[in-house]
Amino acid sequence: QVRLVESGGGSVQAGGSLEISCIISRSTYSSSACMGWFRQAPGKEREAVATFNREGYTWYADSVKGRFTISKDNAKNTLYLQMTSLKPEDTAMYYCGADPYVWYRNPSAARLSYWGQGTQVTVSS
Repeated sequence: QVRLVESGGGSVQAGGSLEISCIISRSTYSSSACMGWFRQAPGKEREAVATFNREGYTWYADSVKGRFTISKDNAKNTLYLQMTSLKPEDTAMYYCGADPYVWYRNPSAARLSYWGQGTQVTVSS
């Protein structure tokens, strides 16, 4: 059974930090060519934020480079996104996504097969 469950969202002031996590079912975690974090702000399309490939290489959107860090714990089948220096424009629903075939660099959200339910991150100015 494919399951992705996010947690850890919340509200923070600009300049603050927040960490979100995603527990992924073991089979999905081990078979994904791409897994990572995406976000969707109201009225906008879902966009990739940070991803891993199967070998552990990472990719980041330019808008979050130097501020966000994606990591994972293979023993726990868990993805993390550490977010620092948060800005109001980071406000969005953050989703954990995975796919067994999609390339991990700047993936189109429309191509991913598996998603969590999302966790809201709100940054106030």
